Amino acid sequence: MSRSLVIGDIHGGLRALHQVIERAKVTTADTLIFLGDYVDGWSESPQVLDYLIQLSRKQNCVFIKGNHDELLLDWLEGNTQNFDENMWFKHGGEATVLAFEKVAEADKQKHIAFLKTLQNYYLDEQNRLFIHAGFTNMNGIAYEYFPKLFYWDRTLWETALALDSSLSEDSLFYPKRLTLYNEIYIGHTPVTRIGQTVPVQKACVWNIDTGAAFKGPLTLMDIDTKQFWQSEPLHELYFSEKGRN
Repeated sequence: MSRSLVIGDIHGGLRALHQVIERAKVTTADTLIFLGDYVDGWSESPQVLDYLIQLSRKQNCVFIKGNHDELLLDWLEGNTQNFDENMWFKHGGEATVLAFEKVAEADKQKHIAFLKTLQNYYLDEQNRLFIHAGFTNMNGIAYEYFPKLFYWDRTLWETALALDSSLSEDSLFYPKRLTLYNEIYIGHTPVTRIGQTVPVQKACVWNIDTGAAFKGPLTLMDIDTKQFWQSEPLHELYFSEKGRN
């Protein structure tokens, strides 16, 4: 039986990705929806991209763009005129740059081509939205004035977190953004910030970023059943590295 599976932020942690794929017993019949941030943090960002490219040749995959993926693409293409490299380095970019020192130019071009195919969001037939960070327009993704917010916004998650759970969706005060889609799946802001290491649902928003860039695990979840599988915490898989810690 085929499943739809969503995967949180990977941040260069190929070993964790292997673990969740194996633990969930993923088959080629499954659809895999990746929420972005494939790179920056742990030492295997190029290898993660290679793995995803190969995986997409075997089964149906949806690849969403994350903010770190855009940063890497800009760096690989030399679009750094408005680029704060020091800031990027502090947030995981240094490990990526060091890893790419060992990558042949032909492979870099394959990575660039892959990064250019990433989608800003994916909306399925059941009105479930998959997006890296969020959106700000109260009428939804089709009306967003600033597409970069699809992979930089944090206000959608903050709104869902701050929402009074007793407030009815019929209330004039209920955030309209949280009524537009049956479910919204995001990454970008790790749930470790609120002391969690498992997927967290607030209103219609499911946050699948369980802190793999730091000391949390990587998570893969069945969208329909909500069963999920996790890797070991990444600092235990890459014990000689710091990741984004």
